[in-house]
Amino acid sequence: MAPPTKRMKYDASFKLKVVRFAKASNNSAVARESGINEKQVREWKKAEEKLIDIPRTKCALRRGKQQWPELEEKLLEWVNEIRESGYVITGNAICIYAMKLAKSNPDTGKDFKATRGWCSHFMNRKGLVLRQKSKIAQKLPLDLESKITCFQWYIIQIRRNHNFPLTCIGNMDGTPMNFDMISNRTVEAKGSKIILVKTTGHEKARFTVVLSCMTDGTKLKSMIIFKRKTMPKVKFPAGVYRYVHVHENGWMGEEVRLWLEHIWSRRKGVLRKERSLLVQDMFRSQLTEPVKKYLKKHNTDTAVIPGGFISVVQPLDVCLNKPFKDRVRDRWNKWMIEGEKTFTNGGNM
Repeated sequence: MAPPTKRMKYDASFKLKVVRFAKASNNSAVARESGINEKQVREWKKAEEKLIDIPRTKCALRRGKQQWPELEEKLLEWVNEIRESGYVITGNAICIYAMKLAKSNPDTGKDFKATRGWCSHFMNRKGLVLRQKSKIAQKLPLDLESKITCFQWYIIQIRRNHNFPLTCIGNMDGTPMNFDMISNRTVEAKGSKIILVKTTGHEKARFTVVLSCMTDGTKLKSMIIFKRKTMPKVKFPAGVYRYVHVHENGWMGEEVRLWLEHIWSRRKGVLRKERSLLVQDMFRSQLTEPVKKYLKKHNTDTAVIPGGFISVVQPLDVCLNKPFKDRVRDRWNKWMIEGEKTFTNGGNM
């Protein structure tokens, strides 16, 4: 029995060379000289136009047929329209709008699922990429390991001494927010040099949201601090926040006492008056005597995170602030694209 012949693969440049020789001579002569089957020469001649489009080093252009071409064309039109208006588009926004198209057009979107894999292939097919701005990393102290070890040891010891339940250990942190939550990345055509992003013109205006949670996963109501001297004359939606305050600098400052009164002292289970532990950063106004007396009165111990280590050991800073901002940013992007807006006489949003 003859041994099986070894399958060979040939790149596009070799195939095109064979096609040129076959046109100048004949198929059988080129097949004998190249050591290939004459049928293969005929097939390459038929596929010459496709071979020209393939990169010279590739052996085949294995691209599956688009399963939802009409849906993808409509989606691409939407992406181009939104980007021309200067709004940010993320991969998640593409998936959401694609599902909306599929549901509104069952014939063109039959069995469609907006998976991450499909989104990636769609962007590759349509020449779309994600563009991202750079970020400067925080410089950490040289004595990082020793101070973190001391802080962790203190937390372990104080918990052993007082046997705090998970429902009585909390963390609070004020995170700065922009009124224009511009995304770091947006979908754009490959090779674009100018990345236009439309805003309301308030990208530098800030406010502070004080987030807090307990070790068992319970999220406490948020506190919002606006950078102004008077309270806004608007009605805020109920259920989202517990307390709204104003400060001329827009940060927590001495208002930590207000957070303790309106958030910490009204959390679930506080009426049992169990001893609690509050983990917070080393902000000077949060360590004043009135604040310490208030915490002592309400049977609360404190653990102060060393300066410069917030990005490493602060639970809210490490785990929750980014997802919170990402969700707010997604809603802001959706509002910019679809939401109702009011404009000033000068045309500003």
